[in-house]
Amino acid sequence: MVELIVGKKGKGKTKVLLDRVNGAIKDANGSIVYLDKSTKHMYELNNKVRLIDVSGYPLKNCDEFVGFICGIISQDHDLEQIYLDSFLKIAKLEEADVTGTLEQLDAIGTKFGVSFIISISLDKEEIPESFQDKVAVSL
Repeated sequence: MVELIVGKKGKGKTKVLLDRVNGAIKDANGSIVYLDKSTKHMYELNNKVRLIDVSGYPLKNCDEFVGFICGIISQDHDLEQIYLDSFLKIAKLEEADVTGTLEQLDAIGTKFGVSFIISISLDKEEIPESFQDKVAVSL
């Protein structure tokens, strides 16, 4: 399952994402992972959330990013949710079509029972038609 938090850069998507992850930890039975492009928000996250700074890994393209996500899922069978901040940057999709990668994440989430909550720097109108119903917050 994929949920999208959309809006242009600087609109407050990260704040919404942090509030969501910190609220979700109270009801979570399994583990939660937060992927970001740095450790800048480390102290804003509940200490039960695993923060992964994706910039420390040599990912070259979106296919390698999807493989990286699969590796995270394969290591933690209790994983319930993955929060992705700065999605276009960490997934190497800046100036690229996001449709294929979102479809892959949706299929992976369905197969392994993991929810993806994704902050993406695009306006709602720029989100592919097939994912319009996945937009949870539009800023």
